[in-house]
Amino acid sequence: MTDEVMSPIVEPDAIHLIVLTGMSGGGKTVALRALEDLEFYCVDNMPAELIPQLVAAVSQGEHGPRRRIAVGVDVRNRRVDLSRMPHVLSELSMAGVHVHLIFLDSRDDVLIKRYSETRRRHPLAAEKLSLADSIAQERKLLRPLIAIAEKVIDSSDLNVHQLRRLFATGYAAASDGTTLLFESFAYRRGLPSDADFVFDARCLPNPHWDPRLRPFSGKDQPVREFLDANPLVGEYYADVTRWLETWLPRFEGEDRSYVTVSIGCTGGRHRSVYLVEKLAQHFRSERGNVLTFHRELE
Repeated sequence: MTDEVMSPIVEPDAIHLIVLTGMSGGGKTVALRALEDLEFYCVDNMPAELIPQLVAAVSQGEHGPRRRIAVGVDVRNRRVDLSRMPHVLSELSMAGVHVHLIFLDSRDDVLIKRYSETRRRHPLAAEKLSLADSIAQERKLLRPLIAIAEKVIDSSDLNVHQLRRLFATGYAAASDGTTLLFESFAYRRGLPSDADFVFDARCLPNPHWDPRLRPFSGKDQPVREFLDANPLVGEYYADVTRWLETWLPRFEGEDRSYVTVSIGCTGGRHRSVYLVEKLAQHFRSERGNVLTFHRELE
């Protein structure tokens, strides 16, 4: 396993393309979400032959050029000839694009366990292969990419939160200031292991007890309106905001590259999610590199 992801933003004015590939179940979706939070233009399941067109369109967009692009490439798209990918990336590099190919891998036994737990079908299952044979065939198809990867990340011993943090920390490291991650969680599933600060929102009114609100999350308008209308919620939010505004600069003064603020409630779906989204919106107006993660909604 690699300890950190190399930051590609050495020349901020250049076009940077991160190509995420690897084994299905290795964590590519999690990595793309982390990069999207860092304001990369992200596209998943991208045919190799269309990547140069995407880079040209995004980097020369009429609404302002985007210099940071991330694409996911894997075996789901049967039209993609993965053996052509080295040629496509080489042409982009010769055209001045800073290309970074990241391969997400995992042990076969871990991949089998992940598929069993999620009950997802492997992309090659349509070929009537067993799960083990599908994984073996996928490794064979991806050989041309792992051979030229800038980084190979083994996610076997990483959970979703650790993998997301790995990418967010690595690719935000070249930016000014500390990366701030707001994370919601459910107390009944335990505290996040990587939290720097933990706030308990269980004292606030719980939308779960309203049958009309129970199916929603703290991201949805009905729940937001319910919590917005309660003065106690507003007071709690204001106190947490003031505390963070007071103390976060002290951590930045210690050259901390990453701070995680975790907010928990009973189920991790309503109050904590609402507060995480509201706090992230507030701090994004003051700084860059603000990320969110909802443990129980992923």
